[in-house]
Amino acid sequence: MAQFQTERSIGGVRSAQVDEGLRAHMNKVYGTMSVGLLVTAGVAWAVGSSEALLSIFRDPITLQPNILGWVAMFLPLIMVFAFGAMINKLTAAGAQLFFYVFAAAMGLSISWIFVAFTGISIAQTFLITAIAFAGLSLWGYTTKKDISGWGSFLIMGVIGLIVASIVNIFLQSPAIYFAVSAIGVLIFAALTAYDTQKIKNVYLQHAHAMDSEWLGKSAIMGALNLYLDFINLFMFLLQFLGNRE
Repeated sequence: MAQFQTERSIGGVRSAQVDEGLRAHMNKVYGTMSVGLLVTAGVAWAVGSSEALLSIFRDPITLQPNILGWVAMFLPLIMVFAFGAMINKLTAAGAQLFFYVFAAAMGLSISWIFVAFTGISIAQTFLITAIAFAGLSLWGYTTKKDISGWGSFLIMGVIGLIVASIVNIFLQSPAIYFAVSAIGVLIFAALTAYDTQKIKNVYLQHAHAMDSEWLGKSAIMGALNLYLDFINLFMFLLQFLGNRE
C-alpha cells in the first residue's frame, strides 16, 4: 500500500510537471505567433499607407503587381517550404529569427489591403478573426475527440486552394474567387483546431525527453502553423466582410 501511494505520488508529480511544461510550451507558441502578427501588421501598414513604398511593388491605382510585386506575393510561400527543409539544421534562435523575417515578408505581400479596403473594415475583420481563432483553438486544445484524421484531407484542401488561386489570377473569375474564399474560411477554421491539438499532442509525446532545443524549435513550428491559419482565415474573411475603398 505504501509503495502504491509513493508511485502514485511520483506519477502525480510527473503529471504536474508535464502539465506545467505544456502550459509554458503553449504560451511560447501563442506568444511567438502574436509577435509575428504584430510584425506582419506593422510592415503591411507601413508599406500600404505609403504610396511611394507601395508603388515599388504595385500600381497604386489598379493595385496590379509589377515584377517585384509578384516576387513579394510568392516569397512567403517559398519561405514556408524553405523553413520546413531547413528546420533541422537551424538552432531554436535561428528558427525564431527566420519566422520573424517570414512574418515581415508576409506583411509586404498583403500590404495592398490598406489601399483596397477601408481601415475600419480591416480592423473589424481582424477582431472577428481573432475571436473565431481563439474559440477554434480553445476547442482544439480542450476537446477529447481525436481530429488527427482531418490532416490529410485539410492538406489536400490547402493545395487545391493554392492551385485554384493561382489559376484565377489569370482567369479573374468572380465565381471561382467566391468559391475559393468560402472554402478557404472553412478549411483554415478546421486547421486552427487541428493544428492546436497537434501541437499539444506532439508536446505530450516528447515531453519525457525534455530536449530544450527541440522544444524551442517545436514551439516555433507550432507558432508558424497557427500564424498561417490566422492570416489565411483573416484574408478570406476580408473578402466577405471588407468594405472596399
